[in-house]
Amino acid sequence: MTYSGAVKVGGPADVHELPDLMITKVAVGPMNNNAYLLRCRATDEQLLIDAANDAHTLITLIGDDGIASVVTTHQHGDHWQALAEVVAATGARTYAGREDAEGIPVPTEVPVDDGDTIRVGRVELTARQLVGHTPGSIALVYDDPHGHPHVFTGDCLFPGGVGNTRKDPEAFASLIHDVETKIFAPLPDESWVYPGHGNDTTLGAERPHLPEWHARGW
Repeated sequence: MTYSGAVKVGGPADVHELPDLMITKVAVGPMNNNAYLLRCRATDEQLLIDAANDAHTLITLIGDDGIASVVTTHQHGDHWQALAEVVAATGARTYAGREDAEGIPVPTEVPVDDGDTIRVGRVELTARQLVGHTPGSIALVYDDPHGHPHVFTGDCLFPGGVGNTRKDPEAFASLIHDVETKIFAPLPDESWVYPGHGNDTTLGAERPHLPEWHARGW
């Protein structure tokens, strides 16, 4: 089956199979949060992005192999409701952006800065700090050596715009600057975007609309 990234709460997960990495996407919780389970195909090590809600669904998805780590993209409560239970069940190491760590009630073992590398087995993810939705939001970039990049953007980039900056002009200016310079500028149009809620997109689908986003201010 071709991966679409279209998932719904209570429905099945969708799996994006890459040569070195398997990406499983599932929707959980009342705010339709996306959680992503990454599995290194060479080592079978797993990493979870956003233990957002419904710990039972996430732990079932993880399975008997467990996870080595869980990354929380930012401090907003809908992205860590299941974190404590998932960590208790798996013993996973916790990662989050340094500036957001204090806002997450489960201790962050590894504070993440812009440009840091997070590994899952033999696969490397590069963290990019995107300031504006929260001070310490992070995106994770997987530069697939066999194809195009894959970007897990949390709530910083969606189909149709950047994340909510609460009508704060300074926050919006910061977020769109970081998204443009750290995501759009260095990465090609084919880059696949996995957001914190809703459907996936590509940078190519969104790039033509950047001037509109600037003009509207959100």
